[in-house]
Amino acid sequence: MRIIQFLPTLAFGDAVGNDTIALKKAMQELNYDTSIYAEVVDQRLPKHTASDLCNGMPKLDNSDIILYHMSTGSKLNYSLEQYACRKIMIYHNITPPEFFHGYNAQAEANAQYGLDGLQNLASKIDYCLADSKFNQQDLKKAGFTCPIDIRPILIPFADYEKKPDNFIIKKYSQENWTNIIFVGRIAPNKKHQDIIKIFAFYKKYINPKSRLIFVGNAGGMEKYYHRLVKYVEALELNDVIFTGHIKFSEILAYYHIADIFLCMSEHEGFCVPLVEAMYFNIPVIAYQSCAIPWTMGNSGIVVKSKNPAEISLLIDKIVKHKNLRNQIIANQQERLKDFQYEKIKAIFARQLEKFITGELT
Repeated sequence: MRIIQFLPTLAFGDAVGNDTIALKKAMQELNYDTSIYAEVVDQRLPKHTASDLCNGMPKLDNSDIILYHMSTGSKLNYSLEQYACRKIMIYHNITPPEFFHGYNAQAEANAQYGLDGLQNLASKIDYCLADSKFNQQDLKKAGFTCPIDIRPILIPFADYEKKPDNFIIKKYSQENWTNIIFVGRIAPNKKHQDIIKIFAFYKKYINPKSRLIFVGNAGGMEKYYHRLVKYVEALELNDVIFTGHIKFSEILAYYHIADIFLCMSEHEGFCVPLVEAMYFNIPVIAYQSCAIPWTMGNSGIVVKSKNPAEISLLIDKIVKHKNLRNQIIANQQERLKDFQYEKIKAIFARQLEKFITGELT
């Protein structure tokens, strides 16, 4: 029996790619014969991480298993059924196409293609693993009737112990300055403009010695990025930083210097940066939407509105009151235990074993 992880693109540094690679390592540790195949393999990944589908898939039989990562539009969503083996789908969710309207027509079309492909797969998958309760509910809405369990993304936390970039830490660690960060690609569903609006109020009326740092790449969403830049200029707002694509050591550095993690996103299937913020003991304020309340659990502060004055006062309170800050961090550390590598690996191992032995109900 072989377990083949299968996906359109194995990217360097994104949540789906990281999860795929982490699962490969976990399955190897569990002594499964496993490998990764993708239509596109990022050349920055170490050699032998995955095989390119252009060279063909190995011949599979009904004892083998495909573990398909679903997160985008792809012809694979229509050709998966041709493989004569058992099929598990890991669902990372698909950003609704309306978020991309007016910014990137190709991304909009691809998202719709993905949703159509999801509908096509509803009757062709034997078992689903959803990243979150939100994703599980989406699968049920899409018509999936096979067993659907929740398996959070497998995060190799040991990577976060690597050395952060010292230059960034020195540059942004000035005394009495407050650093507000958001980590995630520059994309319309992330609602960076709402974070900017909140920061404008906070900086003007509460704390002029503050900065806002967006850590993330704008590739493919340049029109949205330029609109954000113009919005910052129109507000005559200083100290808003867009890092663009940066090295991992630099991402770590921004986490090290952050005082608040502010997330106003309106579509997330899991949102790994929320968990990363927990790991680095950064108090999280996040908007109540999609998978965010589930990922946060009973930790951090999940807000129901995006009122700039209310959230600015909340930031101020957290920054100034050490006991409150420590309590938020303590609650986040409790939630973080639910995402420990060995714990999620054990959940995945049980789910996989149940599927293999036919014990699913």
